[in-house]
Amino acid sequence: MPRPDLVIRTTEEADWQAVRALRLEMLRDTPLAYGETLATALDADEATWRARAARGTTPRQTSVVAIDGDHWIGHMGGYIPDATSGPMLVGVYVAPEHRGDDAGVSRLLLDAVEQWARGFGSTLRLEVHEDNPRAIRFYEKLGFTRTGRSREYELTPGGLELEMIKPLH
Repeated sequence: MPRPDLVIRTTEEADWQAVRALRLEMLRDTPLAYGETLATALDADEATWRARAARGTTPRQTSVVAIDGDHWIGHMGGYIPDATSGPMLVGVYVAPEHRGDDAGVSRLLLDAVEQWARGFGSTLRLEVHEDNPRAIRFYEKLGFTRTGRSREYELTPGGLELEMIKPLH
């Protein structure tokens, strides 16, 4: 059952400092999961962080966060890669102490992204690193299945990103 102090909402430009802090936390927790290195994120300037925070209010993108009191505890994003692609789930993170909790933080975040994604297609797609079995199990629990497609992961040559999809009803 959700806690009354748990807020799920999209980000806006004014959130840039909290978006930055959460992204750095995400990269420290799971370096393989986000397509960027901690060093690159640390080097990003304020304008970059403001643009990232504004994704929550940008057409063809969304950036959804979970906030418990004044602590940002989770994120999921979505975007449309190109004119022929459907929605893609990215930037999935829930703070370790809130994973699998009774508040269902991951479910609430995914519900928000799925609601956005329905405006762009009937399937939500994601890519997950083959060496992240915890995430693969998590996505399978949420209804995603592997497609059999993969691509090389740019940060670890020889490593693969596995494609998973979920029908949107």
